[in-house]
Amino acid sequence: MSKHAEDMPPPCRLAFAQLVQGPEVAIDLAQAALLIAKEEYPDLDVAVYLARLDAMGEEVQRLADGSLDPHRLIAALNEHLFQRLGFRGNPENYYDPKNSFLNEVLDRRIGIPITLSAVYLEAARRIGFPLHGVGMPGHFLVKYEGRDEEIVVDPFGGGRILSNPDYQRILDRIYGGKLCFERGMLATVGTRQILARMLTNLKMIYFNNQEYAKALSIVERLVILQPQTASEIRDRGLLSCQLKRYADASADLERYLRLVPEAEDSGVIREHLRSLRQRVVALN
Repeated sequence: MSKHAEDMPPPCRLAFAQLVQGPEVAIDLAQAALLIAKEEYPDLDVAVYLARLDAMGEEVQRLADGSLDPHRLIAALNEHLFQRLGFRGNPENYYDPKNSFLNEVLDRRIGIPITLSAVYLEAARRIGFPLHGVGMPGHFLVKYEGRDEEIVVDPFGGGRILSNPDYQRILDRIYGGKLCFERGMLATVGTRQILARMLTNLKMIYFNNQEYAKALSIVERLVILQPQTASEIRDRGLLSCQLKRYADASADLERYLRLVPEAEDSGVIREHLRSLRQRVVALN
């Protein structure tokens, strides 16, 4: 990274790095997501939002009235989150970056599948209800895996319990019939993967809006989360190039080629490097 003072990472990024470097089971999803948001909202008080999730959990526990039945617990989660608090999906403005920041989702009570699922998972965790994220292509879900049954819930759809035909309908809506449902698409994912999916959404939004400095800050956190992911190192280099940070760009693109020398885009990246070296020479 550049050594200029304005490029030094903020304290919340250092806190994020410390949090996600621990064991997977020790990573607090809500805290990590709020630390991601704190770079965009420097005055965000993480403890306030964690306390709000705690209060949600307490109310869901009260509604469940001590039941351990998964259907009763899902009903309690749905009643409190969607009927009483009014959480809902935001298909009208799906690519608004606010949908990907947990603080905004908690404040506005609207979001996209990944962030509404994060709220659902965190409320469930606070009542000891073991739910897991499901990284289905294009549409994040949550799942209960019991000894005798599996229950898949769609928080973006108001907590609806899904059956086999529903999965294909969701895929058809997103991919226009070009992707067939397979059971492997319902595999559960860990906290790091959930955070990576949140960050990847933001990365694409900022890149498409040509907000390259914000996109770079997101990629830097993806690299913290997944240090050996070659494609993120490449993208960090390309974004650094857009921002005229040529030394940083060269270092990352060279590292990318060392990691995957036979990558399909290796020729394009080598051409980028030649152009970068010419620019550095011209500047000197």
